[in-house]
Amino acid sequence: MQKFKERWEIKSSWQLIFPMLGLLSLIFSGYLIAKYILGLIDISKTDSIYFGLLSAITILLSSLLLFITLKLFGVLETRWSVNYRWELIAIFMVFAITGSTAARVSDPILSFLSLSKETTNGWIYWPIRILLVFPIYQVLLLIVGWIFGQFKFFWNFEKKMLSRMGFARFFKD
Repeated sequence: MQKFKERWEIKSSWQLIFPMLGLLSLIFSGYLIAKYILGLIDISKTDSIYFGLLSAITILLSSLLLFITLKLFGVLETRWSVNYRWELIAIFMVFAITGSTAARVSDPILSFLSLSKETTNGWIYWPIRILLVFPIYQVLLLIVGWIFGQFKFFWNFEKKMLSRMGFARFFKD
């Protein structure tokens, strides 16, 4: 365990929550993808082979996602100049939670506006959805970043992104 703490630059026990949540998130993502894949195949969910395949595919996909994530950490650690490696896990989790939440929040708003994929032309529906999700995402990114103790990183991230979009005059320091 000490070697693990040193590798992720964990100084306090509470910081262990980020690697644990990150690992659980990867396993859950692998499970959801495996469940989707098995849904495409005609296997009864009560068959024992279903549970065996579900477990095997979940482990395989979780391992693949872990490998990809660790490679990304190597690249982004220097680019984002974080103080500790465990902060990368927190940052990835903030991006995941924020993206999912912004997409979920936009659905009821679009329903309130009487817009749905089924009844609205795609050329109208998708631009409106993107325009709606974008500001929600920006606000949520700061809120969730603050909850995960990464407000400074995400505030700087927001300023850089919005200034590249032409809103630099709003962020004069």
